[in-house]
Amino acid sequence: MAAVIERETVEHVARLARLRLEPDELERMRLELSSILEHVELIQSLDLDDVPPTTHVVAVENVLRDDVPQPSLPRDLALREAPVVAHDGFEVQGWIETHA
Repeated sequence: MAAVIERETVEHVARLARLRLEPDELERMRLELSSILEHVELIQSLDLDDVPPTTHVVAVENVLRDDVPQPSLPRDLALREAPVVAHDGFEVQGWIETHA
């Protein structure tokens, strides 16, 4: 059974997401979302009982480099271009102070 999303459903979801879609965009989204649901239906129809859960479709190993400590940037060099320095560090105005 082909999954079909009605235009009204796309309009409703767009309103909920606060998206303003043009008529041609609504139709494109309807077709794309219907296609996604058809694909999900196909996957749900497969017998996957013997397929183990995976986090990646291919084996992933050693994707991160080793964490090797490095010397820090000297404080005076790091603070040289800071707009405001206070207490030997960057001074940053707090969010609450600027939005109160």
